[in-house]
Amino acid sequence: MNDNHSGATPPQIRVWDLPVRVFHWLMAFSFAGAYLTAEADNWRLVHVTLGYTMAALVCFRILWGFFGTYYARFASFVRGPKATLSYLQSMLQGRPQHFTGHNPAGAVAIVLMLGIAMALAGSGWLLYTERAGEWMEEVHELIANLMLAVVLVHIAGVLVASFIHRENLARSMITGRKHAAPGAKAQGLRTGTALLLLLAVLALWWWQGSHAEAPAAGRAAAEHRES
Repeated sequence: MNDNHSGATPPQIRVWDLPVRVFHWLMAFSFAGAYLTAEADNWRLVHVTLGYTMAALVCFRILWGFFGTYYARFASFVRGPKATLSYLQSMLQGRPQHFTGHNPAGAVAIVLMLGIAMALAGSGWLLYTERAGEWMEEVHELIANLMLAVVLVHIAGVLVASFIHRENLARSMITGRKHAAPGAKAQGLRTGTALLLLLAVLALWWWQGSHAEAPAAGRAAAEHRES
């Protein structure tokens, strides 16, 4: 929703439901953790687990993009190139268009990150399960660096948009509240869905940790027999 321009500061309402916010910070944590542990062999289980977490989170976000609250749905924020260029032009002119939900440039970054995250998780799975040759390691690293570049551009965009719009967009992903157009309706909290998402991620982490012990014990026993 494009909230073009009136002089008064628009009121704040809850725009981001709790599942969107939980997804956002879990995704940020998972990518950062996976990227930082990529080169450490003793952190391999953590790296793989966070990669699986990213894939699961993207699957959830795609579903929530169709069945979630209004501003979480792709139909509310994914727009064509013309709208994106118009928004960027308005930013350069110092008369930025205001959107209650994601702006068109942010929408491009979100779609890119979802797609790249799935490619990153898929290439990592092929590498970890040895379904591809050593060349996949270079592909996986290239995708990871591409993801990092998009994330950094996204963060820069959030900082610039926050300054221009005089609204802390990072904080809105914590509180859920943003400036909204007159007549815009506050979104539901959806606590139950957010709790299920969080519990599912914790269950995945527990399952990965508990099932990793058995193969490790098996390898140790095999090495002992060989010696």
